[in-house]
Parts: sequence; structure tokens; C-alpha cells
Amino acid sequence: MENEEKQIIETIDEEGNVINFELFDIVEVDGQEYALLLPEDVEEDSEEDEIVLMRLTKDGEEYLFETIEDDEEFNKVEEYIKTLEDEEE
Repeated sequence: MENEEKQIIETIDEEGNVINFELFDIVEVDGQEYALLLPEDVEEDSEEDEIVLMRLTKDGEEYLFETIEDDEEFNKVEEYIKTLEDEEE
């Protein structure tokens, strides 16, 4: 049974502002999981499909969302996601 309910992820930016994201998908690249997040405050009519990519790690029973600082790691995951998009088309 699929869970159709939106999963909202609450993060705090560098200035201490709370930002909510909708968990869009989780992908695995080279044994590491990454979360694809959609900003919750983007307008429905927006032409821009901004997806935020974060590393997903587990600390006990909790999941942590971490910024990907390494450009090489980010580019590898981004390329993987593009190949998935190409396969869907």
C-alpha cells in the first residue's frame, strides 16, 4: 500500500530560518541515499521546477538531511537523476 500523504521535511538555513520541503523521492548512488526535496512555498503555477538535493544519513532511528559540499559528489548524483529522467521520457 502506497503512502499518498506528503512527507514534509523541516530544515533550518544558515540564518536560522525554518524552511519546509516536500520529500519528492529518495535515490541511491554508490550505496549512499540522497533525498530530492521540493520547496513547499513554490507557487503551483511556477514554471521553475526547483529540486533541492541533500545527502540522507541515518542516526539511530532518525534521518538527517545534509548539504552536499563536494562538487564531484553533487555532480555524480545530478547526472544519475538526469539518466532517470531520460529513461522516463
